[in-house]
Amino acid sequence: MLQLTWYGHSTVWIEDSGTRLLTDPLLRNRLAHLRRRRGTVPQLPGAPDAVLVSHLHADHLDFASLRRLPEHTTLVVPAGAGRLVRQALGGTAGRCVELAAGDRATIGQLSVTAVPAAHHPGRGPWSRHRAPAVGYLVEGQARTWFAGDTGLFDEMAKLGPVDLALIPVGGWGPTLGPGHLDPAGAAEAVRRAAAAWAVPIHFGTFWPVGCDRLRPELFHQPGEDFADHARAIAPGTRVRVLNPGESLTIPRP
Repeated sequence: MLQLTWYGHSTVWIEDSGTRLLTDPLLRNRLAHLRRRRGTVPQLPGAPDAVLVSHLHADHLDFASLRRLPEHTTLVVPAGAGRLVRQALGGTAGRCVELAAGDRATIGQLSVTAVPAAHHPGRGPWSRHRAPAVGYLVEGQARTWFAGDTGLFDEMAKLGPVDLALIPVGGWGPTLGPGHLDPAGAAEAVRRAAAAWAVPIHFGTFWPVGCDRLRPELFHQPGEDFADHARAIAPGTRVRVLNPGESLTIPRP
């Protein structure tokens, strides 16, 4: 049995085989020019056994959020990100495990494999730090693909079949640049990965201050639009659109 809670954006709590993972934790209401417009600050059910960080962008690798977790928490990060994490967190960095695409680590009862992602490797225009973005394939009682942030890439078909895809379907602003999936692209991604279940993430949570009335459909609609596209091109995938803070239990395959 797999249990998950989506806390908004790309932050997902995953429990499988007695092991607890947290993806891309963003555990506060405001980040630079972004503010949380839906849901509340995540109240985690306990301490995760490990955190999975997909890439360096500040809305996925948020040091203020990582500091709120116990010091012993294992941090799984893309290869090349360890130095930045240790510099930023110092003694609170815990056990930092760097994985390149294809590398595998054991976390509790789970196998965690880094898989490719098509996304910018940098921290931001002000930073020289680089690390190739990754997603993660988590294998326990279920096979879960956390895609991180990504555009479409050919190797997606090699990931499947998966029991669950946690798939990005939008963004946090009125435009969506390269290296992202819109609802139609996300539906194609779950089709390629032969996902039995899919939960859309990376939408409907944070929005730039002062932009509430600017293209609001890109905030509210991506989840349902993804479900519509998936029904059309991936009818074998069961889609569940969650609200921030809502949980889902998937029976053992």
